[in-house]
Amino acid sequence: MSLAIPVLYGSVRTDRVGIRAARYVCDRLRDAGHTPTLVDPVEVDLPLLDRMHKEYAPGEAPDPMERLAGLYREADAFVIVSGEYNHLPPPALVNLLDHFLNAYYWRPAGIVTYSRGSFGGVRAGVHLRDMLAELGMMTTPTALAYPRVGALFDAEGAPVPTEAEGLATRFGRFETELTWVAEALRAKRAEGVPYT
Repeated sequence: MSLAIPVLYGSVRTDRVGIRAARYVCDRLRDAGHTPTLVDPVEVDLPLLDRMHKEYAPGEAPDPMERLAGLYREADAFVIVSGEYNHLPPPALVNLLDHFLNAYYWRPAGIVTYSRGSFGGVRAGVHLRDMLAELGMMTTPTALAYPRVGALFDAEGAPVPTEAEGLATRFGRFETELTWVAEALRAKRAEGVPYT
């Protein structure tokens, strides 16, 4: 079953390498028959959070926010791709997430972290679980961590040949869990949700 999956990427830095992991995730989701949409804060250009989308009168939110709200309303699941800044998710990712709330309710999120170093951003992933739960999302058990991300993928997100098989195996488990939970939650949302 094809799922609509926004892939939220969190870096706006010059010469960012994490975008490679985000592209890889989008490519693998597409290969699995899903419809991923990369949400890149550089391209979206949301303002710093002043008011959440729900705090605007209908049709009065800034255009970038309205476009994302529409995308998120149709989402079956989310994938969050995060680097690690001082053991936390990057500010651009937090800002991207904080503009919305009820659009996330009763949807699963898969967490993907990365770093230039050896830890793969896992400390940011721990904080993301708490944050995403507060936003109303349920995170899947398996998270992906990509240490030394620049050595795993080329600029377009293709895995380097020596890493391709291992990356594909790990991604397969991640995608299977995300799909299973997304399909279950979609069926339950169709029956009605406890609150919105």
